[in-house]
Amino acid sequence: MSTVPARMTAIAISAPGAPDVLKPEERPVPQPAQGEILVKVAAAGVNRPDVLQRQGNYPPPKGTTDIPGLELAGEVVGLGPGVTRWKVGDKVTALVAGGGYAEYCAVPEPQALPVPTGLSMIEAAAMPETFFTVWHNVFERGALKSGETILVHGGSSGIGTVAIMLSKAFGARVFATAGSAEKCAACEKLGADLAINYKTEDFVAKVKAATDERGADVILDMVGGEYINRNYDAAAVEGRIVQIAFLESPKATVDFRRMLGKRLTHTGSGLRPRSIADKGKMARALEEKVWPLLAAGRCKPVIDSTFPLREAAQAHARMETSQHIGKIVLTL
Repeated sequence: MSTVPARMTAIAISAPGAPDVLKPEERPVPQPAQGEILVKVAAAGVNRPDVLQRQGNYPPPKGTTDIPGLELAGEVVGLGPGVTRWKVGDKVTALVAGGGYAEYCAVPEPQALPVPTGLSMIEAAAMPETFFTVWHNVFERGALKSGETILVHGGSSGIGTVAIMLSKAFGARVFATAGSAEKCAACEKLGADLAINYKTEDFVAKVKAATDERGADVILDMVGGEYINRNYDAAAVEGRIVQIAFLESPKATVDFRRMLGKRLTHTGSGLRPRSIADKGKMARALEEKVWPLLAAGRCKPVIDSTFPLREAAQAHARMETSQHIGKIVLTL
């Protein structure tokens, strides 16, 4: 660890507010604790929860750094006690509960994965938050199977692009909603069988028409609000609706008779509060089931844009326009 400096540049949230509250600041380099590795960050992904944290609406879990950033890629430069899998010099990508917007970050060993063969550090940094979320929610909670139909809301988002690619790779028929003709075209390019412009088309009617009135077996939703009732309408008998966020509202008036009539399952989960052991299980499943697809070039993260770490405020401003297609990444 002799080559690691004592201080580093990190992005701090000076006060809750607009993107310009993100300020570069000098901080001590974290020391890897028991079961942690220290990673010299090459790139860090930008995600909606980072925006919520900046606004003061999503505080980090107790004991977690106040530096934002939930995913990164880089090189292992230090090992805490008890680390067995990684060694100094390994290239990893990792899910973290915070601290990604910095030159160095301490990472729990189970939450790191090898950088997939053939992917750049920028691409690798754009993966953990979306791949963990999609794997757990679409395939573990939603139990999507080959031959089934999935409806992905927000198809051009970081989560949406990954959900389209992985669902296709595992043999599902994929429908996606997006808010412009350009975004719908991007969804189709990624493999969506049907892209629905939610601003000009009724997704319930389009899904029913495309499935002979059967509906979608799995619906991945981050909108909430009035979409909850409409999802119940668009779902097939024995359908599974998986909730991962509420961009519209966490509250809704819902006619639950459709849940009984169609025997629906409505589940959901947040990633950040989950235990290291839970995240480690997801990481191993990804490494076994999904990493070979990446190595074979069958899917790769979609990068919208990159910004230097010090320009994190501009990266957040880009995300808030909602014009991005795929992931926004900070580079070091």
